[in-house]
Amino acid sequence: MKLTELIEKIQQTDFNLVCQANKAVNQLLTIRNWLIGYYIVEFEQDGEERAKYGDKLIKTLAEKLKEANVKGMSFRNLNLFREFYNAFPEIVQSVSAQLKKHPVEIMQTPSAQLESTDLKHLSKENVIIASTQSEILSLKLSEKMIESLSFSHITLLIPITDHLKRSFYTIEAIKGVWSVRELKRQINSLLFERSGMSKKPELLLKKNISLPEIPSRLVKDIYTFEFLGLPTKDAVEESDLETALLDNLRDFILELGNGFCLETRQKRILIGDEYYFIDLVFYHRILKCHVLIDLKVDGFNHGHAAQLNTYLNYYKNKVKENDDNDPVGILLVTGQNKTLVEYATAGMDKNLFVSKYLLKLPSVEKLKALITQEIKNI
Repeated sequence: MKLTELIEKIQQTDFNLVCQANKAVNQLLTIRNWLIGYYIVEFEQDGEERAKYGDKLIKTLAEKLKEANVKGMSFRNLNLFREFYNAFPEIVQSVSAQLKKHPVEIMQTPSAQLESTDLKHLSKENVIIASTQSEILSLKLSEKMIESLSFSHITLLIPITDHLKRSFYTIEAIKGVWSVRELKRQINSLLFERSGMSKKPELLLKKNISLPEIPSRLVKDIYTFEFLGLPTKDAVEESDLETALLDNLRDFILELGNGFCLETRQKRILIGDEYYFIDLVFYHRILKCHVLIDLKVDGFNHGHAAQLNTYLNYYKNKVKENDDNDPVGILLVTGQNKTLVEYATAGMDKNLFVSKYLLKLPSVEKLKALITQEIKNI
């Protein structure tokens, strides 16, 4: 055997087993979330005990689990798990089958454990017995969904109430090996409706096949990191270029002095039901405002500016103190052989302040020069 063949075998073995490990993590996370949703619904239907908490059950539960240091059990997540169970009650058989592959002890009540992990207490009332061809296909699809899609994919499917439409996106996401971002894009671009209007929908669907994700990205989402107890800031996959640019940009701005205080990098914020990340957040003690920096390793488009404006409005409404000035945003965009730096002031009409911040913040020319040089270095 040649050395090159040995290296290839090791690489292939590593790739395959890492894929399997990550796939198992995603499957167990999905199963856990479905079970938690089931337990919540079961408790809500209990009657007597549920009456003590009423509509505050999820809030109370989230607080108690936080005290018990159980990760990933926020009010939003618990509500989502309940919606997951209500949207996909038919996957109980798939959950049971997966638990047989990955045996764990499941608590039925605080005082009693199931004798086995096959969810016998669910089978009497909740298991859908597949008696028609459509029911059999539905059960097979749910099993494939657990095996192939991450829970982040499933969160995009839950709000779709039309069963046919949801099945369509589930099938296409599996067939097309879609990333979470791609699934979201296809839903927002009304692929289901466009397919119905197309004379040859198969031609439309053929264009939407993606390459499989590399193993390191298969677990790079918020839910998986919370499930594994890892720092959520690591949930953002960054390219080498982005990392180098942000590292040097951070150091460059801090070296300027002039009142810059670094608050955080990859600041996670929750807007509605979605998480977003702001690349760099500073507080300027002279200007008395936050400075948000968003980097896009891409050409400029209006969506980038709109996203930064969304971050500014979030900070203005949720973070800004009474004696603070409105936040300032800096958008850095790296296109092919050119760099764009755009300052945003979130609609500030105080001319004196605008003039002042132009003096205190890095100049457009300096930022362009820094980014251009870093791109050349990399």
